[in-house]
Amino acid sequence: MMIEARGLVRTFKTKRGPVQAVQGVDLEVADGEIVGFLGPNGAGKTTTMRMLATLIQPTAGTATVAGCDLAKDPVGVRRRIGYVPQSGSTLPEAVAGDEVVDHARLYGVPKAKAAADGQRLFEELDLPGLWRRQCKTLSGGQRRRLDIVMGLIHDPKLIFLDEPTTGLDPQARANLWEHIRGLRDRGATIFLTTHYLDEADALCDRILVIDHGKIVGSGTPDNLKQQVSGDAVRLSLADAAQAPAVTKIVQELAGATQVETDGDVVGFRIPRGGSVLPGLLRSIDAQGIELDGVEVHRPTLDDVFLTMTGRSLRDEDTAAAATATTATATDEKKEAVA
Repeated sequence: MMIEARGLVRTFKTKRGPVQAVQGVDLEVADGEIVGFLGPNGAGKTTTMRMLATLIQPTAGTATVAGCDLAKDPVGVRRRIGYVPQSGSTLPEAVAGDEVVDHARLYGVPKAKAAADGQRLFEELDLPGLWRRQCKTLSGGQRRRLDIVMGLIHDPKLIFLDEPTTGLDPQARANLWEHIRGLRDRGATIFLTTHYLDEADALCDRILVIDHGKIVGSGTPDNLKQQVSGDAVRLSLADAAQAPAVTKIVQELAGATQVETDGDVVGFRIPRGGSVLPGLLRSIDAQGIELDGVEVHRPTLDDVFLTMTGRSLRDEDTAAAATATTATATDEKKEAVA
């Protein structure tokens, strides 16, 4: 296993008392996987990643990362990983290429090789012609891609990416996806956090769902979706007065669940919605009921999160996020001083 963690806990001290941002996380990441860590703000994603990357110490629990014990050999962990944080890692006045070379030298990469590899990564990540530019003159998307170059320049076998495509345009995001897949194909292991459902769905071999500091689900995107009880079907009626009659027909369908009426719309979930629909429409037509529209939606990762937690992944838990962010910043300042 590239990562194996048991019982990871992180508690922060705040003015209102202790906040347990991570509550006993167990996780495993195999060699060569792309694993996505999915959850809303304040769920514990970044805190867990920062513990695994040795940037903050666990309050409790154990972990082995890239073959090194997290508590006993944090230096060994750092030598073997790459880490791309949410916030920038470059100095505004520094020259982009110099930052990349200096970062690589810290890992023992010869200067000439660091420059050659850095310029290659600049081309691959759409940063041509920016090698001698000051970091402060780059756009937000360019700075984000430069952060990623910094995390990859020493060719680590385990790469932590915290919200890697935030601030990138669609083309740049697609480019980075391909680069991440290429890293996996060359033997690297990727552990990333993301808010983008399409990113997790398209990119990750496996997904871990975290909520309120606990892992609440794990599996491939397809396996997680199969845990949701069927496809979502919405029937729009020409006459809202016919909704009770349509609801009765739907309730008689084998496997129909979550039957709800909202004005002139009847919604429900059912396995294999597409195959059920023809017979349902015939039954509705036989009673002389006219429909304005029919929609069938396959389960999404947001449906998965809603099923597991009772709320949408897209919902921002603002209070939790603010508490976690404030607590993290305060604690990390204290640890930096110490």
